Amino acid sequence: MQRLYPLLFVFLWSTGFIGAKYGLPYAEPLSFLLTRYGLVIALMLVIALATRAPWPERRSDWLHIGVSGILVHAVYLGGVFVAIKHGLSAGITALVVGMQPLLTGLGSGWLLGEKVTARQWGGLALGFVGVGMVVSGKLGDGALGPMLVPAVVALLGITAGTLYQKRYCPKFDLRSGSVIQFVPTAIATAVAVALFEDYRIDWNGHFLFALGWLVLVLSLGAISLLNLLIRSGSAVNVASLFYLTPPTTALIALVVFGETLTPTAVVGMVVAVGGVYLVARAK
Repeated sequence: MQRLYPLLFVFLWSTGFIGAKYGLPYAEPLSFLLTRYGLVIALMLVIALATRAPWPERRSDWLHIGVSGILVHAVYLGGVFVAIKHGLSAGITALVVGMQPLLTGLGSGWLLGEKVTARQWGGLALGFVGVGMVVSGKLGDGALGPMLVPAVVALLGITAGTLYQKRYCPKFDLRSGSVIQFVPTAIATAVAVALFEDYRIDWNGHFLFALGWLVLVLSLGAISLLNLLIRSGSAVNVASLFYLTPPTTALIALVVFGETLTPTAVVGMVVAVGGVYLVARAK
């Protein structure tokens, strides 16, 4: 069953772009995320208390788990949602965030002492080429301009968060740990909302569906799987899975929205999968 966790994670993580596409037309990006975080905190707190989940005993553990949450959630999701909301195409956003495995490969040796083999480097490079092929047809959908900045911030956030969590808090209870991660995330996002937004949300059916999906499937399901994968695998192996997100998202969009796939995109999916395979199988 555990062998299916990476594939399940990729699928669930990819649906985040679908949920964003459904919900962002009806809400400001950070306000959307703040509402999502509040619901996740309430739900996970009830689950943690009801199941008597253990809480960290050391203050340093609380700090490290909280910092990892801010990086993985507040910085990464905030950057992605702001970029898409304000005009950066999903293709360019996916391409920018798709550089994460390369950055993680660079940082894992320096920060974690993990050895990245030549075969893994080859797989990382191959995966990046595949991602570029998948989104190449969408590069003209939106202007780069200043909206590239939040996408780059998101890239740095998810990369730093993966490395930080692997080094300082690779193991924690997923129930109580989710609460500890999302509380500082919500606080940081609330400050950003107060500074830059008016908390405008159109509470219609489309938004409620997107919100429910992102809370239950992404924040609970996908994030729990990500924490499990970080706990059990190397940072490079976990990061390589993010190469599969743009191709998987493209397939889901094909089914849900009827978006077509070019022959280049199909080949790119195969190339990206091959890159992940090289990383995962390298010794």
